[in-house]
Amino acid sequence: MTQESKSSYKSVFKATSLFGGVQFYQILISIIKSKFVALLLGPYGVGIQGLLTSGTELIKQITSLGLSQSVVRNISEANATGKEETISKTIKVLRKLVWVTGLLGTVLVMILSPILSKVSFGNYDYTLPFIVLSITLLLDQICAGQKTLLQGLRRLKDLAKASAIGSTVGLFVSVPLYYLLGVKGIVPTLILNSLTALLLTWYFSKKIKIVPVSISKADIKTEGKSMVVMGVALSISSILIAISSFVLRSFIRNIGGEEEVGLFAAGFAIINTYVSMIFTAMGTDYYPRLAAVNNDNLKCRDLVNQQAEIGTLILAPLLAICLVFMPLMILILYSNKFLLANGYISWAALGMMLKMAAWPIGYLFVAKGESKIFILNEITQNIYTLVLNLIGYKLLGLTGLGISFMISQLLYFLQLFLVARYKYNFSFGRSFILYYLVQGFIVALSFSVTLISNRVTFYILGIVCILLSMAVSFKGLNEKMGLMDMIKGLKNRN
Repeated sequence: MTQESKSSYKSVFKATSLFGGVQFYQILISIIKSKFVALLLGPYGVGIQGLLTSGTELIKQITSLGLSQSVVRNISEANATGKEETISKTIKVLRKLVWVTGLLGTVLVMILSPILSKVSFGNYDYTLPFIVLSITLLLDQICAGQKTLLQGLRRLKDLAKASAIGSTVGLFVSVPLYYLLGVKGIVPTLILNSLTALLLTWYFSKKIKIVPVSISKADIKTEGKSMVVMGVALSISSILIAISSFVLRSFIRNIGGEEEVGLFAAGFAIINTYVSMIFTAMGTDYYPRLAAVNNDNLKCRDLVNQQAEIGTLILAPLLAICLVFMPLMILILYSNKFLLANGYISWAALGMMLKMAAWPIGYLFVAKGESKIFILNEITQNIYTLVLNLIGYKLLGLTGLGISFMISQLLYFLQLFLVARYKYNFSFGRSFILYYLVQGFIVALSFSVTLISNRVTFYILGIVCILLSMAVSFKGLNEKMGLMDMIKGLKNRN
């Protein structure tokens, strides 16, 4: 393996480790914050907070136009040119767009505040709180724009610091206000959290050098169009997911009742929050790297393979650990009443292994700005995923939802692979295929072990699977990027 290739693998691993740590820290802070909020506000206060945020979040989803995701591509492409004028021009266009979309969201919430209050609370008592909260849409959109700059220019340490410090400050702002003001502290707390996040991202993004450039209306139209078109496609995808989720949860409630919805929500949170933090961590660095070379199919193929390989070697041991120790995790995070969700989570963990193969390919269409292909893929996937979920739950309950998730991820992988193969002559390398098959077998073996009723045998074999997966990952990471040399380097520093 060449030194350049090893360096590329190291970059992927370091970025994933950095943001994996940040994601874990943010989740930990979120858990602590949720506990305090639950104690200080009670179910009534938590309910009011949830209704206020869900109302504004819906408007934000529509008016933000997905810019925080789509513009990473434009910034990365501009950064790849190395021309300060090109970079500065792209940044100026972005900043104008986030102000326009942020103000649009703020004005829309102000206008719709009576309706939001009536729909959310059944009365008009919360019209004023919605009006006051409308400012958070502007603050959050500007903040998202600053984060996009940091990500697109790959100032990943600054982005990590802004995210980690923001979570910490948010905790120390929220708890005292809720303690002193109770339910009345909800609105000022949400505004202060948004303002804090904005100030932090502004502090780190002001280090970015921008040369004086003039931008015409034609520049805004040309540059802004590509940002908005892809952003709208990403927004539609998010809206489709939200609609599918609403339909599924309503279906579960009608058949199984509110308790079944709660069990599904808990299992979904574990899989899509705690396990999916690996995908979020990887995407922070992977997306801008891929976008920077989106015109070169060979470089794109190499990057997809590298990301898929590193992702597999990191994710597989975590899935094995989750499968073996999931009952214990459920008891720690929730209670023994939620153990009924274990079947769903176990099957969904297998689905996450399949998602690892599909996920890096999915970014290809976003990085290349293929908005039509992207949205067609997402519409198709949402349709068959929802149908499979409804059938799965109807036939096998919560476990059926886990099985349907796994099947939908397999179909999604085949769908993305075939489209990418046809459009860009994409293929997986032998190295990825080998490691993926080996780790996939070990994860499947870990799942099989969970079916053993004898607890002693279950844990012995489960731990063997975990150690085996770790050994394969260590070998792979050492082979790809000299992991042992990195560890020795860290020891020598100390």
